[in-house]
Amino acid sequence: MNEQELKALISLLDDPDAEIYQALEDKLITCGPEVIPMLEQSWEESFDVLLQGRVEQIIHKIQFNQVTHDLQLWKISNQDDLLGGLLIVNRYQYPNLPEEEVYTKLAELRRSAWYYLMYEMSPIEKVKLLNNVLFREFGLSGNTSDYHAPQNSFINKVLESKKGNPISLACIYSLVAQRLDIPIYGVNLPKHFVLAYMKEENPEEVLFYINVFNRGQIMREDDIVAFLHQLNLPASEEYMKPCDNLSIIKRVLRNLVAAYNHIDNVEKRQEVQLLLDLLEQN
Repeated sequence: MNEQELKALISLLDDPDAEIYQALEDKLITCGPEVIPMLEQSWEESFDVLLQGRVEQIIHKIQFNQVTHDLQLWKISNQDDLLGGLLIVNRYQYPNLPEEEVYTKLAELRRSAWYYLMYEMSPIEKVKLLNNVLFREFGLSGNTSDYHAPQNSFINKVLESKKGNPISLACIYSLVAQRLDIPIYGVNLPKHFVLAYMKEENPEEVLFYINVFNRGQIMREDDIVAFLHQLNLPASEEYMKPCDNLSIIKRVLRNLVAAYNHIDNVEKRQEVQLLLDLLEQN
């Protein structure tokens, strides 16, 4: 479809006939993201509230379809890239975010830690260094005052506000650590996402755990077992060993479903549930 045809379709979006509008919407959505600049231009040039509302709706549907597509592709071929998965989730709420801002901030945090990192440091000393850079110097902290807020699950907002939930803080911490070749990975502990520092000589064995929501507090295996005991759950590998990135992104989406449910945003809750369902499929 050429530009003139697209402009003609967009000019008809104020048609009061619902069936005509539905046909127009379907055609424009199939055009994909390429049509968004023209839709945005028509929104800016129009004073028609009906047309503007319909344009917003079509843009959102196109962007949501793109997020769905990107997430499917990530699941199939790019699960090793945790940050890539987090940024796709981010695009659901912030489709126009310049994502290089997130890469730049993480690179700055890595550089700040690398400057002080010494080869002979013990694992505990490395964690103390990361804690100092991320929590004291940068100011990252748990959002205890608004724990259920949706923004706690979007990495750009967490880096901007410096406040997040356990899993978003853990993702930032582990992404910085892994960029420094420090073997720290996420553990899918029920009710509270934590990190595990793995033994360098035996990558399958946990050295200790890190509670990022409590400013990098170091925890032993006994602490995790006791926590699981309180929840009447077994001390199984599922809860005590690092999980894969797919499990992390699923948990981020579950948190978002709960967050939108908490603020009674039914539409967003349903859309995020669709994204979660997509990842749950075999």
